[in-house]
Amino acid sequence: MIWKDFLKLTIGSVIAHRLRSFLTALGIAIGIAAVVLLTSIGEGIHRYVLDEFTQFGTTLIAINPGKATTFGASIGVFGSVRPLSIEDSEALRRLPYIKESVAFTQGNAQVKGNGRQRRTTVYGTSPGFPEAFSFDIAIGGFLPDDDPRAPRAFAVLGSKMRDELFGTRNPLGARIRVGGDRYRVIGVMESKGNILGFDMDDTVYIPVARALGLFNREGLMEIDLLYEQGAPVDEIIASIKRLLSARHGGEDVTITSQDQMLDVLGSILDVLTFAVGALGGISLLVGGVGIFTIMTISVRERTSEIGLLRALGAEYEQVLGLFLGEAVVLAAIGGLGGLVIGGGLALLIKLTVPALPIHTSFQFVFLALGVAIVIGLIAGVLPARRAASLEPVDALRTE
Repeated sequence: MIWKDFLKLTIGSVIAHRLRSFLTALGIAIGIAAVVLLTSIGEGIHRYVLDEFTQFGTTLIAINPGKATTFGASIGVFGSVRPLSIEDSEALRRLPYIKESVAFTQGNAQVKGNGRQRRTTVYGTSPGFPEAFSFDIAIGGFLPDDDPRAPRAFAVLGSKMRDELFGTRNPLGARIRVGGDRYRVIGVMESKGNILGFDMDDTVYIPVARALGLFNREGLMEIDLLYEQGAPVDEIIASIKRLLSARHGGEDVTITSQDQMLDVLGSILDVLTFAVGALGGISLLVGGVGIFTIMTISVRERTSEIGLLRALGAEYEQVLGLFLGEAVVLAAIGGLGGLVIGGGLALLIKLTVPALPIHTSFQFVFLALGVAIVIGLIAGVLPARRAASLEPVDALRTE
């Protein structure tokens, strides 16, 4: 049988039963649309979370008090033999390849200024914070390089905090109260927006030593190290462990590089994307059952036609190919329709809900289409084999 006749018979059979073919293809289309839409949402969330993390840079190492448990989570200051101190941060700054060491703690406090007040997040940090975390300063400057244990009472406002307290007025030099203590405003940060649910603009930055006193804490929540691009990370981590073990009398901290965090996070998000795609894949299986059912019915209805083909000399493989081709055509039509529906829905959601991160990956699109065709092929195998196995005489007798 030449290809022209093969295509004519296959497509002609699909067209001859328009409603049945449409409903069968629709089952596959819904499955494909679900896969495309769900993987677009999953991939969008994947990219969004990674972008949120990488905007701080990728040459960071975080040190937290407390040795990691066997479950991989830090037990924090409660499990620490010795809390992290400002002196630890200063010692770490002197290690090879280290550009900045940022001591860090945070809490919540009442902030008053210009006759207004607001409760907000207060970050106690070091002068190197803007460089380490890629933050820009809008006006003024950041905290100066004072004596780490006795810094001057300076404060830097987030952009939203500046608007709430001072409006359009220049706040530089103004006096504010943070938790009852007086500070002089020396700078305002550029807007950073929300990062993983945290409003980085509704903040106040003060020296870490003063924040420890304000929140009555003995140790730091974290020390973040910015190292040189291309530096040997394993060597840096080893030198951190040696230094802190010597200072603390043992290894009682958790050290995590930005690369490690991104690898773990990426693995989790890959699983999430696969999981939501698998949910859509269930619809594809339902569509495959539909093709199997329709093809089985088609064989029964066309038994006499099959007998005629066999009587005219059509071989087993040719009859098998006709019915498999019909199943694949139905799956392909449904797959293409599903791509259009899924892509259209993803675009519509992206336009109507811009806050929801959506990214359609062509990798998943082509994979879904390929899976649809394979499902059609598999679903059509048994009915096609049954059709090809019919004896010509017995098939011609069937009405």
